[in-house]
Amino acid sequence: MKIEKITSNKKQFLDLLLLADEQENMIDKYLESGDMFALYDGDLKSICVVAPVNKNTCELKNIATYKKYQGQGYGQTLIKFILDYYQGKYNTILVGTGEVPSILSFYKKCGFEKSHRIKNFFTDNYDHPMFEEGILLTDMIYLKKIL
Repeated sequence: MKIEKITSNKKQFLDLLLLADEQENMIDKYLESGDMFALYDGDLKSICVVAPVNKNTCELKNIATYKKYQGQGYGQTLIKFILDYYQGKYNTILVGTGEVPSILSFYKKCGFEKSHRIKNFFTDNYDHPMFEEGILLTDMIYLKKIL
């Protein structure tokens, strides 16, 4: 297994990025300014993008694993890598997601705790209703982890 930092041609991973953020113009807002990492185990399994918020905080903007590889620890491995990578560079890492119990549980298992909520984020920023595991996404739930 290896994790590589991707510094060019980030759009080649759009199919995977769209699994976690299904509107391309939203991805475009952070893709170039963020650091992208790809996890390979034979072939590509997962990617993530981390972008600076300010000098003390960064945000995990996108993390996705191909569906056939989900539940095999690749997402957790990638999160552990970025937590180590940003240790000493930032004080805090944030991640925003919809209010989906399984996803919130995943991040809590990775050491994140609830931080704050942005009301109507999904309804205000996406051009179509977004559903995850049958749940209509409305508010963005932010979680944080001290690095």
